[in-house]
Amino acid sequence: MVRHLPRGPVLAVALLCTTLASATEVSAPVPAVAPAPAVAVVAEAAEVADKDKATGYREVVETPETFPEEGDLKATLRSVTLVPQRGYTPIQVTVHNSSGQPRPVRLSIHGQGRITERSLQLGARERVVTYLMLPADIQSGQLHMDSPGMPTATEGFYLDSYRGARVMVLGDVKSFENATQLSRVAENQEPLVAARFLDARTAPRELAAYVGYDAVLVTASSEEVPDDVWAVLESFALTGGRLVLARPPANPRLHFPLLEDVGSELSPYGFGQVRQFLGCRDTPDACGQQLAMDTHEVTGAVVPAGPPPRWDRNSLLRDGRTPLLESARAPVGRFMLLIFLFTLAVGPGGLMLARRKGPLAVLIAVPALAAITCLGLVAWSVLVDGFRVHASRYSLTVLDRERSRAVTVGLTAWYANLAEEGVSMPASSVLLSPTEPEDPPRVLDWTQGLVLRDSFLPSRTYREWGEVAVLPTRARLTARKVEEGLVVQNALGAAVEAGRLRFQGQLWDLPVIADGAEAKAELITSEKNVALLDLEQNHPLSLTYQPGMRFPTSARVTDGDLIDGAFLVRLGGRGFAPTAAVDVDLESGVHLVRGAFEEVRP
Repeated sequence: MVRHLPRGPVLAVALLCTTLASATEVSAPVPAVAPAPAVAVVAEAAEVADKDKATGYREVVETPETFPEEGDLKATLRSVTLVPQRGYTPIQVTVHNSSGQPRPVRLSIHGQGRITERSLQLGARERVVTYLMLPADIQSGQLHMDSPGMPTATEGFYLDSYRGARVMVLGDVKSFENATQLSRVAENQEPLVAARFLDARTAPRELAAYVGYDAVLVTASSEEVPDDVWAVLESFALTGGRLVLARPPANPRLHFPLLEDVGSELSPYGFGQVRQFLGCRDTPDACGQQLAMDTHEVTGAVVPAGPPPRWDRNSLLRDGRTPLLESARAPVGRFMLLIFLFTLAVGPGGLMLARRKGPLAVLIAVPALAAITCLGLVAWSVLVDGFRVHASRYSLTVLDRERSRAVTVGLTAWYANLAEEGVSMPASSVLLSPTEPEDPPRVLDWTQGLVLRDSFLPSRTYREWGEVAVLPTRARLTARKVEEGLVVQNALGAAVEAGRLRFQGQLWDLPVIADGAEAKAELITSEKNVALLDLEQNHPLSLTYQPGMRFPTSARVTDGDLIDGAFLVRLGGRGFAPTAAVDVDLESGVHLVRGAFEEVRP
């Protein structure tokens, strides 16, 4: 017979034994040297930590996939391409026409219900390397090649969706490793960067091919890079990109005319920066570590806000941002008043009508009142909102007067009562959607720049699109010295709402100046606490808080001190971005423009 002890005493005895054991263990002498097994465990943990530490680079191997030959045409697709953070993924396709007759060819990528296409005209026995810009949110697709008189050739592909730092390299693996002293890591190790390698001679000529990558590294010699590729690389740096030159040309200003100091390792350039591998060459691994630092937590020059998740529909956008367009917000107060009046008419009003006229009158009056209310809502929508496209436009622009061009980083908030079918963008500009777009355009044609068709702006849906562009312009600001002060003429294409300029070492304040008009500037006698861009105090030369959130890194260009001969103004109107050509009802326009004014001698 087993006798069970009460639970309380058993627990007390167990606790007492545990306490005595602990006391004995504490009182035992501690050896001066840790046992060998402990040393092995510590060493193994350190080895695992070293393995987990990011080092080296990951090479994204692009596999050539050759189409089945269809007559005289042969095409090769380079797949497993590294997808950029934002923007578009350039898909390289090589097409060879072996016949003695010219052939039109249409290349198109079909993925997730969307089509990206480009039309080519191949000459006799011509071989062409071209790129199709696939939106970065698409991870796979099927490439179609069509030509008159031939069956359609198809080839499927998948893209590399690595989520770390991503670098496009113009050069080969050997030149990259020599420049950065980085080695290829194993599959189970975390790299500092993932690299995609392209031949500099056949690199893309469109700005859209580069803007989404964290950095572009040129390891090829300057002689191997064609002039038109240098031009698009400069545009990439101007519009907010990080360009790294492993082997800088002998005269950097030949390709980068806005460099202030050609001997500087890191130079701000427009809205971006240009880094030259100069000082880091003397220290092994320094260049590679610097490249990794440059690509760490990169954000775009402009970040449009996307809609909230479908399960969280409210008046706010992604990350708690608010819409920048009043037309996109429902008139809640008016609607609540209308609902309240309708409830009074149907409730107490229906009861009074039933007592006076009988139930039959209620059966007629309530549906009639509901129909009148619905017609009133439709009439309000037609008369007040109309069938137009509404927009609010914001941008930051740097004017390069010597080369007659405008570098613009902009954002537009759109609301279309009827769907807007399309928009056209030149090759020196890029239209950027939010990271996770909703109901994106279904057809993108890259034959001549970018043409967006089919639901560029869906009906009755708020949308934000970012833009970066380098476009030719004759806009300018002129100033001439007179006895009474300084006279400024506005030839910027829109009214100057506020502004400042520095002339002969003095800071001048600009009044409101209509486009094509001139006015006298006012000398600022004290420059203490003069802020050019202050999001908190809402200075006249600033963006308000919500639009400023869309330009996380671009504000520094307009926030710096004005040098002699420079100006900063705020313009109204539609700005310098390419979509300014779209006919809209402009709700608001704020454009900060910085550049050098032209001095007119009397």
